[in-house]
Amino acid sequence: MDFGTWPRLFVVDVEGNGAQPPDLVEVAAFPVLNGSPVPSSARSTLLRPPNPITPFATRVHHITNQDVADAPTWEQVGPQVHADLQGAWIAAHAAHVDYGVLLRHMPHWQPAGVVDTLRLARATYPTAGKYGLDALIELTGIDLAAVPGQRHRAGFDAHATALLLLDLAGHYDTWDALIAAAVPPGMPGAPRPATPDSEEQTLW
Repeated sequence: MDFGTWPRLFVVDVEGNGAQPPDLVEVAAFPVLNGSPVPSSARSTLLRPPNPITPFATRVHHITNQDVADAPTWEQVGPQVHADLQGAWIAAHAAHVDYGVLLRHMPHWQPAGVVDTLRLARATYPTAGKYGLDALIELTGIDLAAVPGQRHRAGFDAHATALLLLDLAGHYDTWDALIAAAVPPGMPGAPRPATPDSEEQTLW
């Protein structure tokens, strides 16, 4: 894989308040530049949602209503998130979730493409059986000892997913081969079906 061919890409992760549809309580964007993670440029922000965080959501990510009492709102943070991610590729594990939540908060956002590391892992390791982030980290032997924070927090999960993406990318020769396996149908960046030759389009 020639990582120098990669476009601008951010691995993203979001945490919600447990409502349906969810309000954001944390958002992280972790840059990957030329196939290398860039922790120094990563952004992770707590948000004060318009509705309280449910006890179930707190049990998952351990973010309490007290933790976000003085945090900025999405209205304050959203324009910067939009500016960072506009026109860039994003990657996430089970990307339809993060993409869907972000798109609901940024209806005019247009990412260049969406890489799903869950879909990519299934293509790369078809017999793995389990494809959760924890299972894949164990399968690949990725060392998370130097990753700050804790599991199920947006910054930690985005960093871990970035390392998983780079490990999986090593199984593909080109960026085009990777996105053919990693972009869900209908998502931005999905390869278009081959166009038949003009002769085949002609009815005789």
